[in-house]
Amino acid sequence: MIIYLILLFFLLALMIAAAIYSVVQKDLLYAVIGTGVISLVLSVLFYLLQAPDVALTEAAIGVALTTIIFIITIRNTTRHEGESKNDKAK
Repeated sequence: MIIYLILLFFLLALMIAAAIYSVVQKDLLYAVIGTGVISLVLSVLFYLLQAPDVALTEAAIGVALTTIIFIITIRNTTRHEGESKNDKAK
């Protein structure tokens, strides 16, 4: 029983750390990967809490589909992070 509680608290701490990482991250691709980690940990938590149907849905939609859609969207946009005002004037 104590191992189960330790595992739950570890997963909760990992999810909170991934959420903070996603919010603080400047690069959008890394932020999306962080949200994918959040969804993955959440699906494991749902499975441990005896909700396998919700865990499968979270894994399919949250981890796979949403992350892939965000990555495709980011890949199809242009990056302007390295540009300065002098580069735009040229």
